[in-house]
Amino acid sequence: MSVEVRVTSTLRTLVGAKSVNGDGGTVGALLADLDARYPGFKAQISGDDGELHRFVNVYVNDEDIRYLQALDTPVGENDVVSILPALAGGR
Repeated sequence: MSVEVRVTSTLRTLVGAKSVNGDGGTVGALLADLDARYPGFKAQISGDDGELHRFVNVYVNDEDIRYLQALDTPVGENDVVSILPALAGGR
């Protein structure tokens, strides 16, 4: 099943678009599929242990996967996954 994945400018240079489609029944499988299509994709958002960097936020339909089932969060055909770096700044 194809799932829409929206990415920020950092990942856009790698995938060439604001959003791409990927296949997978979970967020983890979806990210693995995107890494196969766009080599280096996972390295941009996760560490050597396969876990997402703490400054990377992933949402399924605006729900933070950290409060769902993390990388095991199921995704379906009508879902939208957004990958965003955490923002910091100010004083």
